[in-house]
Amino acid sequence: MPKYTEQYDIVLPFLKSKCEEFQFADYDTFTPEDIWEYLIKKKWRKKDTGDMALHEMVNEIMEMRASEFVAYHQIEGFKGDIWFSSGNSDDLDQLLRPTQKKTD
Repeated sequence: MPKYTEQYDIVLPFLKSKCEEFQFADYDTFTPEDIWEYLIKKKWRKKDTGDMALHEMVNEIMEMRASEFVAYHQIEGFKGDIWFSSGNSDDLDQLLRPTQKKTD
């Protein structure tokens, strides 16, 4: 569980902006909370967010690339439970279901 500090509330607009950027690249399932969790667990794991300068936090949020974020989530998924066990058969169905193109 990521820790939500007062810094989270301050950088929330930047997290939302990064989510919108990811959505533009068709990564539309991530939330600001997902990005915050990634930053706390991966990027800032050895730092105290209370001691970080605001500009440093914003800079790292805005420099973050979708590829590194997705790779982190893939690795975290590998660390999880047994894939597609009886409880996760819905995940397998969704994975194998062809995606539909968005229409405007």
